[in-house]
Amino acid sequence: MGLTSNTVLLLAVLSAVLLFAGTVWQWPRLAGRNWRAVSGRIGLLLATQLALFASVGIAANQAFGFYASWADLFGRETEPGVVVDHAAGGGPATPLQVVDTRRVAGGGGRPESGGQIQKVAVRGRTTHIATPAFVYLPPEYFDPRHRTRTFPAAVVLTGYPGTAEALVDKLHFPRTARELAADGRMEPMILVMLRPTVAPPRDTECVDIPKGPQTESFFAKDLPEAVTAHYRVAREPGSWGVIGDSTGGYCALKLAVHHPEVFAAGAGLSPYYKAPTDPTTGDLFHGDETLRNEADLRWFMKNRPAPDTSLLVTSSKVGESNYRATLKFIDQVKATKKTRISSIILESGGHNFNTWRREIPPALEWISGRLGGR
Repeated sequence: MGLTSNTVLLLAVLSAVLLFAGTVWQWPRLAGRNWRAVSGRIGLLLATQLALFASVGIAANQAFGFYASWADLFGRETEPGVVVDHAAGGGPATPLQVVDTRRVAGGGGRPESGGQIQKVAVRGRTTHIATPAFVYLPPEYFDPRHRTRTFPAAVVLTGYPGTAEALVDKLHFPRTARELAADGRMEPMILVMLRPTVAPPRDTECVDIPKGPQTESFFAKDLPEAVTAHYRVAREPGSWGVIGDSTGGYCALKLAVHHPEVFAAGAGLSPYYKAPTDPTTGDLFHGDETLRNEADLRWFMKNRPAPDTSLLVTSSKVGESNYRATLKFIDQVKATKKTRISSIILESGGHNFNTWRREIPPALEWISGRLGGR
């Protein structure tokens, strides 16, 4: 049974309930002061607490999509995937292969009416990073009247550890994009949804790590190149955007700031502004102070030429730890007179999916209005 299955959650909850009832039932028999009675009470309390903790943890994982499987939870997914090309002739692997398709929730069965989500395998041409992703194609992509039309595109990134499935099933990016376009509030757009953890279980923070995964280059060069080669993505300058939450929000801002020639807009939902160093990241910079500094967005905006791009940041007055840092970043970007900055500041909202679901519709409208390719 998978970590995210309802059966596992039901069993965990049932175990917690039965252990609680058993504890209440057996407590009078274990009221003595001998070692067996004390050990029995400790054992029942410990088992009940563990079952309760497991139930809450599994429920939270289902709600927020932290881990996709038991192997992911216990850190056994350590090797990047390898794309195998099964085409006749045994030619070189293509940079993007479609491995599955599914309909958009609430959009009907036909892609011409509801769009389509394709699960793909991407392999970077220059970085050799391989990772799965989901690609949302709007209904207009399949309309014969638009068979020659090209579309703007946006990379959508989760937080860490996160799962790409959460962008589809929990944050509802495809459904929201389809509904907004149907209402005329944004242009039809291709969404490329994946997690920034392309070298699991390591949190690479979208950094080109010396002698390690070249994550920033993958997102800024290899991924747009692979998607543009496979889909009808507009090739005009300003056709790509990037949006993410938490770690993905930091990555989105950094990619737009470092690569304005690729990303005309970057939206960070609950972002931070400096790459952390902790046990999940390891040594990201290997003593390279320039690399460390440039991963600090406030340092970059102060010490490097202001990039010609548009940024969106979000926070809340109550519930988010980045509120003051976000206000300082806004002031710093405004002072450049070149980089454009917008914000969504909620009165209250925690660092969670519910908050981001409130921010995603206006963020998608914002990013659509700043991309070309139409």
